[in-house]
Amino acid sequence: MSRAALLVLADGRFPAGGHAHSGGAEPAVAAGRITDAATLETFCRGRLHTAGLVAAALAAAAADGHDPLLLDDAADARTPVPALRQVARRLGRQMMRAARATWPSEALDALAAARPRGAHQPVVLGLAARSAGLPPLDAAYAAAYENLSGPATAAVRLLSLDPFDATAVLARLTTELDQVAHRATEAALRTGTEGTGALPAVSAPLLDITAQQHAAWPVRLFAS
Repeated sequence: MSRAALLVLADGRFPAGGHAHSGGAEPAVAAGRITDAATLETFCRGRLHTAGLVAAALAAAAADGHDPLLLDDAADARTPVPALRQVARRLGRQMMRAARATWPSEALDALAAARPRGAHQPVVLGLAARSAGLPPLDAAYAAAYENLSGPATAAVRLLSLDPFDATAVLARLTTELDQVAHRATEAALRTGTEGTGALPAVSAPLLDITAQQHAAWPVRLFAS
C-alpha cells in the first residue's frame, strides 16, 4: 500500500463525521476559556497531551495488530464520561463505514460484526490504518492530529477566528505532536508483552465534565 494513504486517512474531508464535533471547543468557548488564537493553542496543547495521547496509543496498537476488542475495552476504561463514550462509538461507527468502503478488509468486517453499535473511534482508525498498509506510527499521527484539528476548525466557526491564525496554532504544535505520536507508538508496541495496561491512561477532567454538560444543551452548534 502507498504511504500516501496517510494523507487520505488524516484529511479533514475523509467522510468519518469529525466535522460535526468540536473536541470540547464549543463548551470551552462558551465558558470563556477559548477567546483567541493564544487560548486556542493552550486548549489544544492540553488536549494533545491527554485525550490525544490516549487516542494515538489506541490507534497505534490497533494498527500493530493487537486485538481490537481488547483495545475497545481499554478505550472504555479510559473514557469515564457516558457522553464521550457515546460520541467515540458514534464516530467509530462512521469511521468504520468510511474505512470499509475505502480499504476493505476482513479485520474491519470482523470488528463491525462484533461491535454493531460502533467501536471506539481511535481503535477503528488504527484498524483502518492497518488495512491501508500503514504502520503504527502513522496511525498515531493521524489520531493525534485529529485531536488538534477538530478544535482548531471549530474555533474558526465559533469565534469567527481567522483561519490563518488557527492554522498557525496547528503549525506551532507540530513538534509536540511528533513527541506525542512517538510516545504513543512506543506504548502501543509494549502492549504485546505488557497488555493494554501499557497504554497511557491520562485524563482531562475538565474536558470530561464539560462534555457531559454540553450533551445536555438544548441548542448547540456541534454534536460534542
